[in-house]
Amino acid sequence: MTANYVAREVGYAMHGWGHGDRATNEAFAPIGTYPQKIDALFADVRALGFDAVDIWGAHLSPDWATDAHVEACVDALARHGLTATTYATWVGPANVERSCELTLALDTTIIGGGFSGDPETLAPTLEKYGVRLGIENHPERTPAEVLAKIERGGETFGATIDTGWWGTQGYDAPRAIEELREHLLHVHLKDVLALDEPHETCRWGEGIVPIEECVRTLQRLGYEGSIAVEHEPETSDPTDDVRAMRVELEGWLA
Repeated sequence: MTANYVAREVGYAMHGWGHGDRATNEAFAPIGTYPQKIDALFADVRALGFDAVDIWGAHLSPDWATDAHVEACVDALARHGLTATTYATWVGPANVERSCELTLALDTTIIGGGFSGDPETLAPTLEKYGVRLGIENHPERTPAEVLAKIERGGETFGATIDTGWWGTQGYDAPRAIEELREHLLHVHLKDVLALDEPHETCRWGEGIVPIEECVRTLQRLGYEGSIAVEHEPETSDPTDDVRAMRVELEGWLA
């Protein structure tokens, strides 16, 4: 997932997610340099051995992405032999329509992210475009909280499991997968160093989330969607860790 590079534009000296998010948006918004920057980003993803990618909104934002941005992004995906599985952006009443347009332009139908506003307000636009919103658990402390929001949004809503955030919230991630199994649209497979804030990611096995157990639970449940390898360190390049994690995941899934 391209959000792994949240700290890249600040030289891996990030002071909170907002710092990296703002810098990434500022770096990628200018259309004059966008084709080169998105091409370089996807080249790095491909070099890690991936053929599919979850595209973060800061790399193609509903707030600034023009048709020219979209064309450059889609061209770069094709050039590097990558498929976009999901679009990871924050959705609200003001940008839901553009978010749906960008999702379809990426040849996917799943948004994996958070949202603001009422689910009932967003659902008609999602339904109009045939796009589903997989709620990525961040503030929610239990799967029951996620399920309550899904119920309000109806068939257009589902769940994006973020195993790291279940760790931060002190909830057993494999159990959360079980409880949300009927609504699973996407998975962000992530480990974190400790319970509660700050939400500090790490290489699998170095934190508190039972990552392999999460994968085995997904296998047992017959999950067939995509699994994103996620690690977003604030002060170091995640490249080597992400490459090793991909190999580890492929071994579990073999």
